[in-house]
Amino acid sequence: MNIVITGASKGIGKAIAEKFVAEGCNVFICARTESELIETVQDLSAINNIVKIFYSVVDLSVRTQVSDFAGDIIREFGRVDVLINNAGVFLGGSLANEEEGLLEKMMETNLYSAYHLSRALLPGMIQHKSGHIFNICSVASHQAYPNGGSYSISKFALLGFSKNLREELKPLGIKVTSVSPGATMSDSWSGSMVSEDRIMEASDIAEMIWSISQLSPQAVVEDIIMRPLLGDL
Repeated sequence: MNIVITGASKGIGKAIAEKFVAEGCNVFICARTESELIETVQDLSAINNIVKIFYSVVDLSVRTQVSDFAGDIIREFGRVDVLINNAGVFLGGSLANEEEGLLEKMMETNLYSAYHLSRALLPGMIQHKSGHIFNICSVASHQAYPNGGSYSISKFALLGFSKNLREELKPLGIKVTSVSPGATMSDSWSGSMVSEDRIMEASDIAEMIWSISQLSPQAVVEDIIMRPLLGDL
């Protein structure tokens, strides 16, 4: 299988890449920092040096870079079996006093990147009447919370995009799944003083996505919410 994962140099995205590579899949990953991508490719190659691993340095908040990335994918892969729209950014704040332009910044990365990349890769999936798109949403897609601000709005929008995409693509044989994780161990929790036992591991999300991707063609998981055992923080 050919897998595309955005925002894959660390955290959930990297864990997903590690799982699919371990299972023998080719992957094409992207992130904004080349040094982190090169290190990730080295780590993935150590897991499996037979599969094909490609990367592109991309700022997915920039529309033209999304188009260029799609072109790279089509040139190297041709057909994409699984697209995982994982790239995202969190900038907390309240709607009444957050800095001007914050909503636009997060909509560009958290929603528009998934929208434009999905649209660019869909023709190949439609042609083959198969494919699976995962959109990594958040528990913030379902429940507003203090200091969520524009981040929560952008994640609500991503969930809405997933639901509309699901309805449009079901007659075409293409699956769409929204995954909404709660607190998951990543760089954003470094120095938080929260015990690691209280937060999910990124590999938990990766294992779930792999399992869902292996269902029979006539089955799809539409929405999944994953939280730490003791609930949200």
